[in-house]
Amino acid sequence: MTFTLSLHFPFDQIEDGDEYATMQAVHECAKAAEDAGFWSGTVTDHPVPSYRWLDNGGHYAQDPFVLLSMIAAVTTKLRLQTNIVVLPYRNPFITARAVSSLDAFSNGRFIFGIGAGYLKPEYKALGVDFDSRNDIMDEYMRAMKAAWTGEDFTFEGTGYSAVGNRMRPTPVQKPHPPLLIGGNSKRALRRTVELGDAWHPFFVPKGISDTARTVNLSTNQDLIDSIEYIKAHCEKVGREVPPQVICSGTFTVRDGWSAQEAIDHYAELKTLGVHGSGASIVAGSRREWCEKAQQFGEDVISKME
Repeated sequence: MTFTLSLHFPFDQIEDGDEYATMQAVHECAKAAEDAGFWSGTVTDHPVPSYRWLDNGGHYAQDPFVLLSMIAAVTTKLRLQTNIVVLPYRNPFITARAVSSLDAFSNGRFIFGIGAGYLKPEYKALGVDFDSRNDIMDEYMRAMKAAWTGEDFTFEGTGYSAVGNRMRPTPVQKPHPPLLIGGNSKRALRRTVELGDAWHPFFVPKGISDTARTVNLSTNQDLIDSIEYIKAHCEKVGREVPPQVICSGTFTVRDGWSAQEAIDHYAELKTLGVHGSGASIVAGSRREWCEKAQQFGEDVISKME
């Protein structure tokens, strides 16, 4: 089983000024990630987060499709991954159009990580009903799949209707780019089985999950239990091949980090049935970030089976 590794890009760190929030930074970090051998590079999605969340450990986020388009322009192999897009924030056909364009122009390198999100103030600012987010997400996934066929389609949604519309070019990847379903809840696990290609969990300590409206996932046993739930639901609905498990970032490269610890960590995840994971880098400058990415490639990626 091939184990894939993603690297989270630092472009959300606008407090560092020109270190990460410039075109040159995008170019240098993207090339560093590709040269290091990472399977994909990831960006996240928070169009308008609340100041309370930002001031208590949250982070800014740039438009994910803009950033990934810039990254695509200076790379040839690196997959372009959202981790994650909060799907209910946007009309599904606007999102489907962005996905199709990015996948087509990058020659099939897009990986679509999506989730229902958990920030109620952001939902309110965007005019989307927070309590309906799970139903909206399921509906939007079906709407996008209809658009990605490239054929004339009809779709009756919540507050919108497609009554004979067409979207081209279609994604290069067929029938669409991989759909990585974020979220740790039972609803997210069922969604992964019924509509997705892979489960995209993120480890969340209980202290955070109690305040962030997301389900706790903090131990290997939590992960094992969720994978078993996925398998059981596959049997229930008749899905023959269970979705893959591709974790969000689970290892942080910081001063004093151990390559062997990283290798052992990913090897352990693999034994649990995980197909991929990610890393993030803590660095004081862009140059240091790129150097650590290169070191990770040499000391970890090149030595993994």
